[in-house]
Amino acid sequence: MAVTFRATGPTPSLEEAYATCTAIAEGHYENFSIASRLLPNDIRQYLYAIYAFCRHTDDLGDEAAGDRLALLADWERELVHVYGGEPKHPIMIALQDVVRRFGIPDEPFRKLIQANRMDQGRVRFETYEDLITYCEHSATPVGQMVLYLLGDRSAESRALSDATCTALQLANFWQDVARDFAMDRVYIPQEDMIRFGVAESELSHGSASPAFKNLLRFEVGRAQELFEQGLPLVDRIEGRMKLDIALFSKGGLRVLEAIRARDYDVLAKRPTVPALRKLWLGLSTAARLAILKRP
Repeated sequence: MAVTFRATGPTPSLEEAYATCTAIAEGHYENFSIASRLLPNDIRQYLYAIYAFCRHTDDLGDEAAGDRLALLADWERELVHVYGGEPKHPIMIALQDVVRRFGIPDEPFRKLIQANRMDQGRVRFETYEDLITYCEHSATPVGQMVLYLLGDRSAESRALSDATCTALQLANFWQDVARDFAMDRVYIPQEDMIRFGVAESELSHGSASPAFKNLLRFEVGRAQELFEQGLPLVDRIEGRMKLDIALFSKGGLRVLEAIRARDYDVLAKRPTVPALRKLWLGLSTAARLAILKRP
């Protein structure tokens, strides 16, 4: 749950700011891949700061009480101070140190805030291109932030990262069709629903019609293609972050497999990847990558 920050005492020190980010990150490991616990020490606290920013931004857009648009506007004003002033929020204090160390521009942070603005009220997308534009705000900025931490500014890596992050976002959407609809959010493009003959009212039926299954099979195929496009990114990354990135892709592909295993009926029950399977995936991926690194 997002907590609105009010500066009522001394501005936190940089050490205190990073401690806050660490507490946020380590308190939400259900959203981190298993390999994040094995992050190299030299970038762990910086990644935690980015995670804390992303987490808090999403919480403001999804869970905060009161006027969420106003809260997001306050949050963006704090971001302005990161790039030319003295932020007061502990997350932003740590983030200022990160962006100075790694030269990260403000664009990906602003885009993530804008994505949460887009989530307010009734959410619909007319075309697949509209949905991809949304993903360019809600998903791809995160991968771009991480690439800056890794010192990779190449256009090739960014394109591969964007494909992977978009695929992960789409996999999450197709997993959560019923849950999102309960919040008046429909991420399936309207043009696709019309094409496959699926009425929006069907999303609340609790079971999938043959038409809906065909629709979701089509959307899952799109996500699969994006995952395959992005997989070469793993080979471009050096060090222990290679495992993390491999796990993100493998985990997303497992979500698609879980959807297929339910014959694309995500309305009756949300497809999940069991915890033990996630652990096995992490260990087996680590073993394969270790073997590949042998001379």
